[in-house]
Amino acid sequence: MKEIMIERQAPIAVEGSISLMEKLQILTDAAKYDVACTSSGVDREGSADGMGSCVKGGICHSFSADGRCISLLKILMTNDCIYDCKYCQNRCSNDLPRATFTPEEICELTIEFYRRNYIEGLFLSSGILQNPTYTMELICRTVLLLRQKYHFYGYIHVKAIPGAAPEVIQSTGFLVDRMSVNLELPTAEGLAKLAPNKHRRTILTPMRQIQNGITVNQNELALYRHAPKFVPGGQSTQMIVGATGENDYQLLNVAESLYDKFSLKRVFYSAFVNVTGDKALPALPGGPPLLREHRLYQADWLLRFYGFKAAELLDERNPFFNVFLDPKEDWAVRNLGVFPVEVNRAPRDLLLRVPGIGVKSADRILAARKTARLTFRDLKKIGVVLKRAVYFITCSGKMMYPVKIDEDSIVRNLTSDKDRIRFGSDGMTYRQMSLFDDVNFQAPIDPYSRMAAAIGQL
Repeated sequence: MKEIMIERQAPIAVEGSISLMEKLQILTDAAKYDVACTSSGVDREGSADGMGSCVKGGICHSFSADGRCISLLKILMTNDCIYDCKYCQNRCSNDLPRATFTPEEICELTIEFYRRNYIEGLFLSSGILQNPTYTMELICRTVLLLRQKYHFYGYIHVKAIPGAAPEVIQSTGFLVDRMSVNLELPTAEGLAKLAPNKHRRTILTPMRQIQNGITVNQNELALYRHAPKFVPGGQSTQMIVGATGENDYQLLNVAESLYDKFSLKRVFYSAFVNVTGDKALPALPGGPPLLREHRLYQADWLLRFYGFKAAELLDERNPFFNVFLDPKEDWAVRNLGVFPVEVNRAPRDLLLRVPGIGVKSADRILAARKTARLTFRDLKKIGVVLKRAVYFITCSGKMMYPVKIDEDSIVRNLTSDKDRIRFGSDGMTYRQMSLFDDVNFQAPIDPYSRMAAAIGQL
């Protein structure tokens, strides 16, 4: 492993009377709203002189690249912070218990949790203590101790602190598996309103540094197989959903831009939870916007694996996702001219556009039809969800049963009785509306907030 030295060894302010378990309780609770902590599934061989290949505090569950559910110790280095972000429970103006781990304490916790088989890795973030560079140095020193003193070769994910010195971020990158820089809010205007100490350029700078470092390192590994790896699991980010007025179309466009320009592995979406009660924050009569978060994750999956573009799923006239249909179903019923698709001839990219056909199902169809013509019974065995796909596919030119290729008819069948929107004499007219919407509206509305307001009045 590459030797890395952190020159500044400034003393850490540690509360005199607080115990390690009390620190653990405070700093695991402070980390719970950070959702960008997935495992990357990085492979690393074990070593004869090291470790790595119930207490509830700090244990979070995530998923590796091969689908395994794994456990991580998820903590903050400190919940002390010099910033005053209006949405953050750890902001400097909040009156709450403060605690700070030393690097040695984090190492001991990680090793002891690992020895007891509680965890398989570490997720480490932090509030801003003194300044960004000092905080990033503490994180780097912690990981350096884990790797070189404790010989821990398990998975480690840390947050890169915006504004920290580039050389410290670079040093940390050679020690960890994944790094992330939270975008927090999707627009510069949102940051200026709710996080006046943060700036979009300051956040994007370490993102670009990490991306460039990964690219250079991949070239080095191609020439020198034993060169140290730089952030082999890639980088991720997180956006808060619902704290500011951006619509789904804006959020999805920002995510698409991050994937294209910064080669991110994941964009995480976090439904806004008002934990501070600040007057600048929106009221949430229906609770956190969990449905919006869910729809964004579904659409994000379509961007990453199904070949969709943000402009295909939403536009300025329809800036919010459908409340009752997932984004793929919604796209399909708005583009019925593409269907029905003949599964025995259609290319892979077109199969992936069919609701009910996933990536694995599409690949199985391509493999199976080389030797036989597929029937609907075959598709069911392959894993196609026929109750959704049946309206959009044919086998050998025939549909499973007579289906009316009509927007309203298909939507009625895709949604349950309780989710249908009925008005007028003709039953249901397909339209992206909430349960209690005004039929004669003109301007685009946010169906989530309207539904939440209506539910709050029940």
